[in-house]
Amino acid sequence: MKVLTLKQPWATLVAEGIKKYEFRSWKTKFRGKVLIHAGAGIDKKEMEKFKNLNLAFPSKKIIAIVDIDDCLELNDELNKKIIAENNIAYGDKYRSGYAWKLSNVKKLNINKSINGQLGLWNYDIDYMKYL
Repeated sequence: MKVLTLKQPWATLVAEGIKKYEFRSWKTKFRGKVLIHAGAGIDKKEMEKFKNLNLAFPSKKIIAIVDIDDCLELNDELNKKIIAENNIAYGDKYRSGYAWKLSNVKKLNINKSINGQLGLWNYDIDYMKYL
């Protein structure tokens, strides 16, 4: 199964359905289910913004499964659309690169420490028993 490692707080925001786009400098042709892995890395400055949400921010765990529906090249129009959503995860920052459109978020309860990797990587797991 494909896995995408994200730093916190981004992994939890995806798992909670708050963050519906993942921003990357590279595009992907992959479409379908991908596991969201909360890596060991933490964006401390960004964590401050979300501490009032009272969410758990685990590390080194697979915490959700999502569908990657699309990979859109960021331009002025898409940036404006994303900012207009007024989503706390995006703010008013213009981005470059690609926005991976995520949907069908389901949280998983996998209590196993797993080291992440860069890019989309593979992990053999029957995620259905963790839904």
